[in-house]
Amino acid sequence: VQLQASGGGLVQAGGSRRLSCVASGFALNLNNYVFFAWFRQAPGKEREAVACITPGGGPTYYLDSVKGRFSISRDNWEKVVYLQMSSLEVEDTAVYYCAARPFQGCSGRGGAYNYWGPGTLVTVSS
Repeated sequence: VQLQASGGGLVQAGGSRRLSCVASGFALNLNNYVFFAWFRQAPGKEREAVACITPGGGPTYYLDSVKGRFSISRDNWEKVVYLQMSSLEVEDTAVYYCAARPFQGCSGRGGAYNYWGPGTLVTVSS
């Protein structure tokens, strides 16, 4: 199983960015059993869960500080998970990671996820 995140970069505060995570190597159909999440880790801070999406595309869960600004979605046919980020703030600067776990539901704990992709850096400038 491989997860490959992309879409990071430099963006001005108030701007938008969309991250993508391509999943490969899962057996069966993703929408039957795989939960995806986005985590982030800012410099000098602990990793935190940003959003999670269930196999069928809903419900979704969000970190309080990103509610109303970020949206997680998935395309099970293309095996891609997205994180649409809007109204970005300097505090959103972090390395963003895509993670996946089969069957067991969304979790805010990084240790609960079996699969991780390399991070993609999002830098929000003031």
